Amino acid sequence: MEIHRTGGATKQCTITIPLLIVASVLILSTSVASAFSSTISSRSSRSSSLQTWTASTTTAEPINGDYVETADAVVCGGGPAGLLTAIMLSQKFPHQTIQLYDRLAEPPSAQDEAVWSDISKFYLIGLGGRGQEALQQFGVWDEVEAVSVAVLGRKDWSPDAKEGTERVFTKKDKPVTTQVLPRDKLVSVMHKHIQDNYAGRIHLNYGYEVQPLDFSYHDNSAVLIQVTESSQEDTARLNPSSVKAVSVSNEPAQERPRETQHSVQIATSILIAADGTVRTIANAMEHQDQQRFAAMNPLSRLTAGKPFQVKRYVDDNQRIYKTIPMKVPNDWRPDLNYSARTKDGRINFDALPANRNGEYCGVLLLKKDDPMAQQDTDPTELRQLMDQGLPQFSALLDDETIAQVAQKPVSYLPGFRYAGPRLNQGDRCLILGDSAHTVKPYFGLGANSALEDVKILSNILDAKRNNLVEAVHEFSRTRAPESKALVRISRELDRPGKVGFVTFILPIILDSIFNGLFPKVFMPNVISMLQRQEYTFQQVARRKRLDRLGQVAMIVGGLAGVATAAKLSVQLLADVIGKKSSSVTAAAAAAVAAAFVVSRLAKFLVPGLAPADVLTKLSDKVTNSKMHLTPLRKLTKKEEDAGTAGNGESFLTPLGFGKKKDEAASE
Repeated sequence: MEIHRTGGATKQCTITIPLLIVASVLILSTSVASAFSSTISSRSSRSSSLQTWTASTTTAEPINGDYVETADAVVCGGGPAGLLTAIMLSQKFPHQTIQLYDRLAEPPSAQDEAVWSDISKFYLIGLGGRGQEALQQFGVWDEVEAVSVAVLGRKDWSPDAKEGTERVFTKKDKPVTTQVLPRDKLVSVMHKHIQDNYAGRIHLNYGYEVQPLDFSYHDNSAVLIQVTESSQEDTARLNPSSVKAVSVSNEPAQERPRETQHSVQIATSILIAADGTVRTIANAMEHQDQQRFAAMNPLSRLTAGKPFQVKRYVDDNQRIYKTIPMKVPNDWRPDLNYSARTKDGRINFDALPANRNGEYCGVLLLKKDDPMAQQDTDPTELRQLMDQGLPQFSALLDDETIAQVAQKPVSYLPGFRYAGPRLNQGDRCLILGDSAHTVKPYFGLGANSALEDVKILSNILDAKRNNLVEAVHEFSRTRAPESKALVRISRELDRPGKVGFVTFILPIILDSIFNGLFPKVFMPNVISMLQRQEYTFQQVARRKRLDRLGQVAMIVGGLAGVATAAKLSVQLLADVIGKKSSSVTAAAAAAVAAAFVVSRLAKFLVPGLAPADVLTKLSDKVTNSKMHLTPLRKLTKKEEDAGTAGNGESFLTPLGFGKKKDEAASE
């Protein structure tokens, strides 16, 4: 079979083969497909009304002794981004069939209470404006919202504080209310949505792994992949998420050897990888570029541009975590994010609502070398640690829960990674979601940015009139810099020690001062801006650079003004003490600057100060201390407009914590 390109269209030429050979080929094709999986269904050849896609066909073609199936589109990864990608493609191309492959087993029902009763295994994510907007665009949001819990604010205890600081966000502060749910429940809802609305158009294949073989198959008209059945160990979801510790290596993941009898080769017109931090497709792209550049002579390398690679940052602020199920008292609001930490920075604790019954999933964050950051630790020691450092939460945990937490293995947060300088390989393969950009789940940017990728790709397809080749390159051109900006900004918010003070705490202090004094000139801090979906990540980075320049200019200008105003006094003082006026001027300016800075920073210059403590100290308006005793109610329009019901510091929500899958989990 030959595939030719004519005026941008892909057409299948007439195949002239003796009847006997045709019959033999069809028999062999049917045999291979049957042995592989019943989920890969046979489809008869049909003409495509879309000039950018090759029609599906079961006609097999021998390549190196193997027979190749064909597919309209393949999505690698069955997480939220992968499932939403399949939905988006099916809406754009309703006459095409989408094949989705995921290495895990089929997700459980979102309504199965027996499955979702173990809160300690939850990996909670907060869906903010970016994620909600994407889900709304493709008609999934109503079903997701029905199983989510709204988080209306935050209550935080600074170290050694007996009373926490409570903030409730208004519509003016935060137009989009964060909705929290387990990540796997989001997957289950989207899985059911596809079954109910896209039967026969989207084929969900669980327990399979995808390995790319040729990114420019058939003169760059398709991508050739090999689909292999996963081992039983790899497909387990462990009710509902894995507790397996992740690898924290900074080296590219290596392909694992497998012994399996079930595999098939498929030529697909488009391959979209949303396989999370396992990055099977991205690693193959990186490996191919390494080989290609290694074969070039030095002159060719100079003109070939930068090779594709995954930037893997060393985690210099690594934390491990254990999840803790708990139920808040009746006099605590069930719609807040609760947090606390110890003065020495040993423990950080965050808790989000797991359901609407007051049950929470807490996350105990510890440094990697902490004695309690192990499996099978002493429950008595853990109880003592909680009593001393987090008494308000320790009182909510019975001895059985403490023992279970002490016994369970630890989990790791993902490292910072981004792919670039492009997100495509050839004309018919691209990556998105966590495979393109991975951040720690502190500020709700992981799942939300992954879902936003799908929305951006959809918008580009609209602009390109569903021309896939053009859309692949345009998505790569616009989204690759966004991936880099997102990861670099997020990493600056997670640096330890003095570096963290310079990259995170000091900028937040300056932003609070200048935004408070000149709100029409200076924007809020970077965390607040990241939550606003109207700003791209590059725009946030550029705007904060301008703010820094403006802040420095105003400080310098202010000092110059003080010096000019004091010129006569300085000259007089110089005459009196017999010193040069320039020396007196410099000393006076330095003294004024030092006094201003010290007066503003004094309350922040304390040992072990955490970013959350800075944010607490910067907050002027807080809710009434008795507010958590009042019944929940909808705010009046007057309250929303006035902002009297709470403080606008919404940047610590949404957080994404819980029982994280291993770092190879699909996004």
